[in-house]
Amino acid sequence: MNALCLAATSFMQPELPAVSSDDDIVRAAVAGDRKAFETLYRRHADRVYGAVLRLAAFDHARAEDLTQEAFVRAWQKLEGFRFESAFGTWVYRLAVNVALMSIRARNADPVTIVGDEQLPDITDTDNPVRAFEREELEQAIAALPPRARAVLVLHDVEGWKHEEIAVELSMAVGSSKAQLHRARGLLRRALGDKP
Repeated sequence: MNALCLAATSFMQPELPAVSSDDDIVRAAVAGDRKAFETLYRRHADRVYGAVLRLAAFDHARAEDLTQEAFVRAWQKLEGFRFESAFGTWVYRLAVNVALMSIRARNADPVTIVGDEQLPDITDTDNPVRAFEREELEQAIAALPPRARAVLVLHDVEGWKHEEIAVELSMAVGSSKAQLHRARGLLRRALGDKP
């Protein structure tokens, strides 16, 4: 029986140590270890999904599709990963680019979100009032014109600089700033505040 168990385990891929760094896991995945790539997916999918969800106007099905597409592209491009940045940063940027390409393909424009000081405290998700406020905010963001929504999400939520947004969205820095101002004004109006 022991020989049988040893024979069966010799065909399995080696287990990754529980505390492997992303770099070690990327190297294993590049070598063909699909389980290693699954580990990378589990570690980074939530952050990627969160960013893509906001860019996809809180369309959960679309965000799931874009997240999957981003990780498929990551798998395809993994051999080209140069370890110049963290894997999480690399896959996050790749996912944002996938989402932005999708927005462009639909001839839509992206927008950004309001600053943290303007958002209601929604940490208590059990509070129905806060849950309603969050839902209302998500709906208002989703209703923004695509370009304004993308700038808002990238700047106010994801923390990108206007120069980075300008490059990614093929616009002038001034246009990024103007779209952000526009998005914030539209949000204030949608949420009942006076401009």
